[in-house]
Amino acid sequence: MAFTYFFRDLQTIELIRDHALPVLRTYQRVSIWDAGCAMGPEPYTLAIVLRENMGYMFFRNIIIYATDLDNSNLFGPIIKNAIYPRVEVERIPPEILAKYFTPQNGGEAYQISEEMRSALRFQQHDLLTLKPIGQDFGLILCKNVLLHFNEEHRIKVMRMFHDALRPGGFFATEQTQKLPKEMEHLFEPVVSHAQLFRKRDQP
Repeated sequence: MAFTYFFRDLQTIELIRDHALPVLRTYQRVSIWDAGCAMGPEPYTLAIVLRENMGYMFFRNIIIYATDLDNSNLFGPIIKNAIYPRVEVERIPPEILAKYFTPQNGGEAYQISEEMRSALRFQQHDLLTLKPIGQDFGLILCKNVLLHFNEEHRIKVMRMFHDALRPGGFFATEQTQKLPKEMEHLFEPVVSHAQLFRKRDQP
């Protein structure tokens, strides 16, 4: 598990909003995989940004599958209940906090709205099994894990992600994680200044 917090690396989320969302909106159903979700701030941040830019009717078609190794067996209940200490939501813009969170315990904690909670599905998953949790994902996000793997494992996991994406699907990873040369024939960069890629059509 890597440390994460709400609205971390917002640049990547905003690039997904600007470049991937117009494509995702054309799908009848949209499946997203956030691999290495920790205790949920990242997939919930993504859910909020998508909801803000999709509206209620389109957002109903989104399911975000959030996965992590979770040796503690704590992540599932935390993500399901979506109650976070006040210190963990302090980076959230006030207007977003007021719209999507409800104070609990006299403001010492905040719970995310039912609409956001219903969009997430958590399950334990080890990426190094090289078995995807599903197929035909419109977007796969993996921003806190790959840097902990050696090069061989990174390539194998990225290949698994490629296979799990639908044609033209998007893949985003951490800014420090460059795409290995072995993967350049499988993904094309969407922008030059971030690690956001699109699945290439295969001959």
